[in-house]
Amino acid sequence: MAVPKKKTSNAKRDMRRAHWRRKAELQAQRALSIGKSILTGRAKGFVYNNKDEEDETEE
Repeated sequence: MAVPKKKTSNAKRDMRRAHWRRKAELQAQRALSIGKSILTGRAKGFVYNNKDEEDETEE
């Protein structure tokens, strides 16, 4: 027979949500940092195709 689960305490719930939000904030900071380095031209660990460079090499 099925037994109801125990209620999760507010502290555990808040801890779990805070951890999730911290991870999301860290990922957003990393994405912004990569974007800034690409715009300034200093990106060394990130490979991407620039359409301007492709057009110049084809001509």
